[in-house]
Amino acid sequence: MSIKKPMNNFPKITHVIYDLDGLLLDTESIHAQVNLEVTSRYGKIFDKQTKCKITGRKSIDSAKAIVELLELPVTPEDYLQQRNTLTYQRFPEAKPMPGAVHLTQHLYQNKIPQAVATSSSREPFNLKTKNHQEWFQLFNHIIVGDDPNLKHGKPAPDIFLIAAKRLDVSPQNCLVFEDSLAGMEAALAAGMSVVVVPDPDMDKTLFYSAHQILNSLTEFQPQLWQLPPFF
Repeated sequence: MSIKKPMNNFPKITHVIYDLDGLLLDTESIHAQVNLEVTSRYGKIFDKQTKCKITGRKSIDSAKAIVELLELPVTPEDYLQQRNTLTYQRFPEAKPMPGAVHLTQHLYQNKIPQAVATSSSREPFNLKTKNHQEWFQLFNHIIVGDDPNLKHGKPAPDIFLIAAKRLDVSPQNCLVFEDSLAGMEAALAAGMSVVVVPDPDMDKTLFYSAHQILNSLTEFQPQLWQLPPFF
């Protein structure tokens, strides 16, 4: 008796890893508002091109990029301090992205191990998830940007390799969900499959290396990756 193979080239996935900002939680709109507010203090405009270049990076790395790209008369550390003052006040307002709760609950109920791998450090992560404690208990592991074992942020593969190690799984069996170029590059460098859900402001052609590009997590079909289908 022959066994039918899946009608696609996607590998069998056993573990799933998610980015946080702009993927599970809508914090990117908060970041964009605040970056616009701070850069306007110096007569500069935080535009879509700048946004695309900094999305997914660690806070200090994104601050350095903004200061350099917009030629701001401040140090990256000063910029970051100004930005943090505003964002930290607003982070608890972050809402789940469409389809995020449904997908993660579905995989949890079907005993698929899941992890979060975010560039956010522990303090902002706690603020962002403050009103979503029950939801974030579904994840087996959460790796943050200031994890003591993390040496290099995205687009380096380190954070995803740490996640795989803690999940006790080979990278090739992991599926990463990302919304940024830096995150996609990190996942691919880690030897993992990656589904991207880019911000509407992003040029989708930049994500040609991804295994799949979606407009929203609501479009994801688990069975294509040999994961339990939605009913």
